[in-house]
Amino acid sequence: MNLSKLQKIPNSIISYLKESKAEMKTVSWPTKKETLHYTLVVIVISLVVAALLGGFDYLFQFFIKMLIHK
Repeated sequence: MNLSKLQKIPNSIISYLKESKAEMKTVSWPTKKETLHYTLVVIVISLVVAALLGGFDYLFQFFIKMLIHK
């Protein structure tokens, strides 16, 4: 790596940070109420999926035990 490329690295980092800061100002952040709502939706969906997977696991174990003990 030559010296001119090394000298450009700090400028690129500063430029990246400035652009990132400008971009963060344009982000539409959710309200506290929306964040709470989305969090609850994720928790409920996670619990439903966990229950379904647990139910399938129980059924598969039950059927496998029935097949083995015949």
